[in-house]
Amino acid sequence: MAREPDPFWWRDGEAGGKPRKVTGGIQIHATRGAVARTWWSARFLEVLEQVVAGGRMARGRNYARAGQTLELRVDPGSVTASVQGSRERPYRVRVGVATYGKPEWTRVEEALAADAWYAATLLAGSMPPEIEGLFASLGLALFPADARDLVMDCSCPDHAVPCKHLAAVFYLLAERFDADPFEVLALRGRDRETLLANLRTRRAAAAEEQQGPRPAEPAEPTAAPLADVLDAFFTAGPGLDDARRVAPVPTAPDALLDQMPPFAITVRGAQVVDLLRPVYEVLAAPTDPQP
Repeated sequence: MAREPDPFWWRDGEAGGKPRKVTGGIQIHATRGAVARTWWSARFLEVLEQVVAGGRMARGRNYARAGQTLELRVDPGSVTASVQGSRERPYRVRVGVATYGKPEWTRVEEALAADAWYAATLLAGSMPPEIEGLFASLGLALFPADARDLVMDCSCPDHAVPCKHLAAVFYLLAERFDADPFEVLALRGRDRETLLANLRTRRAAAAEEQQGPRPAEPAEPTAAPLADVLDAFFTAGPGLDDARRVAPVPTAPDALLDQMPPFAITVRGAQVVDLLRPVYEVLAAPTDPQP
């Protein structure tokens, strides 16, 4: 947005003065040629190229390459920066973009969730060209169409808007968008984490709806307490009573000794087994009850 020209701008020295050198400033990596490396950052710069004269564009690129920007912050709908010029105090730069509310983002997320390819492409560090048409089909714009879609302001005395300080910030944004396409969506009001979480939730709900309701699982049988079933916990079964009625077969008390192998040692010429037989017979004999 144009400002009233400062009648004393010529005293400032910014128009032709050299900017103060900055140590540790934010600078773009493109040392020559075009700054934008992807189609989406180039689309963002189109607005700037439509309204900025060639001289200010060149000086803005020089500022961006020299690292004259001290601070850069991107928030939903707003970009703020501090750019060092020829004055001692850096200039305050602001770029405003309209954000979309919950109803608009709900429609966008529903459209994105319908095709997992969009989220996969974004996570791979790219932005599919079709996404711009997706926004347009919903009556929304992903990128500003012209300068009227932007609010631009700089505290410098230059009467032209955008000035070279704003141009420097645009170039920094373009390189930032190159590295992470989610930043373009964040500028419209939806950050990376929230967008991906909502897409996962919507895709999971859609998959569950396609599968239909799950069949009810059978209830686990409930076992009765042991105290209530003691009388039926164990049953003899058929044939056990008959087995009880079978008379035992009489067995000689020394029958076990018949299974023993002969000892190699004898006691006074007699086998040990023969000496034990009287003992077994005495042990097996019934005892008289005690008086």
